[in-house]
Amino acid sequence: MALRPYWKGYLKLSLVTCPVQMMPATSESEKVRFHTLNRETHNRVVSHYVDAVTGKEVKEDDEVKGYQRGENDYIILEDDELENVALDSTKTIDIDVFAPRDSVEWIWLDTPYYLSPDDPVGQEAFSVIRDAMAAEDMVGISRLVISRRERAVMLEPRGKGIVLWTLRYGDEVRDEGAYFAGIDDTASDSQVMPLIQQLIKKQTRHWDSKLVADPVQDKLLEIIEAKRKKTRRPTKAKASEPKATPNNVINIMDALRKSVEAENRPGKR
Repeated sequence: MALRPYWKGYLKLSLVTCPVQMMPATSESEKVRFHTLNRETHNRVVSHYVDAVTGKEVKEDDEVKGYQRGENDYIILEDDELENVALDSTKTIDIDVFAPRDSVEWIWLDTPYYLSPDDPVGQEAFSVIRDAMAAEDMVGISRLVISRRERAVMLEPRGKGIVLWTLRYGDEVRDEGAYFAGIDDTASDSQVMPLIQQLIKKQTRHWDSKLVADPVQDKLLEIIEAKRKKTRRPTKAKASEPKATPNNVINIMDALRKSVEAENRPGKR
């Protein structure tokens, strides 16, 4: 069954416009999910909104959005007021700024989406915009309303399509200097570097999605399958032995030599 587009609208660059659709580039649908049940009846537990003062359940029609401006003081916004926030970026991705791809650091990238033409007639315009950015190694910066919030977005050509990244807001990215200030800035030991480089070369592999597989999910599925078949009960994980407290002084040369020796043993990949 074809997936339903997350968003539909238009991609615009100056006078060039084409209809596009956007799909999430990532998914968590394969994750193991649980429902909360009543242990005695095995019926699902349903959550409800409750008035924080009276303790009474709030009907859906009585739920309303409120912006807090003080203690127990809110500005009420009705649904029609929120829906009527008319922004051009609600239905149009208008590229008005370009930047070199390598100038946008990874820390600003938030959520990826796949952007593709939504009409055969618009494919040529879409391809021209995509190929021009790829030829110049540029990305487009624009804005788009997603879930009632206007987000800065970055458009990056990828193969036949375009990846649209939502970008984090300026106040969401913390200054790295505050966290790295205490790190010693002296040069690395020239005797240590070759050993580190040897380890890196020895342990280098081509990227594969299996490198980021989730072993917890696999174990959960095993437990669920075992319970389903009722052939055995899941065994409790053994308590891990307390780890020895490491010495404050570590001989990095000895540790690296041992690591290299272990990697070079016969039969070791």
